[in-house]
Amino acid sequence: MDYQYLITPFCAWLVAGGLKFLINSCRARRLAFGLIGYGGLPSNHSAIVSSMAALIAIREGISSSAFGVAVTLAFIVLLDAASLRKQIGHQAIVVNQLVKHSGIEKTKLRERIGHSKLEIMAGVIVGCAVAAGVTWSFPS
Repeated sequence: MDYQYLITPFCAWLVAGGLKFLINSCRARRLAFGLIGYGGLPSNHSAIVSSMAALIAIREGISSSAFGVAVTLAFIVLLDAASLRKQIGHQAIVVNQLVKHSGIEKTKLRERIGHSKLEIMAGVIVGCAVAAGVTWSFPS
């Protein structure tokens, strides 16, 4: 088995998560452990699926059936990050407001779930860069 296919998405997840932590820490001017999770720049999900699609494109070519499957999966994940999860975040805002005004003691729902187009694009760039880096660092 070629371990690049296991290493690449994991590395993309680590790089995107590390970048997100650094960016959030700089913005908050403190270590931003509380801001780890869904949402933010770059998108971890976008980086992971893009890294696999890019690795397959580099290793097997864009005419391979595996690349077609990877692009389809990436497309679904990117659409989900941009639309469905963003709508869930909007619903969480409304639910939090309703709970606040009702006087019910309830843990606040996370409102930052989806991604902007910039965050998704940054994730795609990170994923492609990681795939290129893994391919270059660990030639088969």
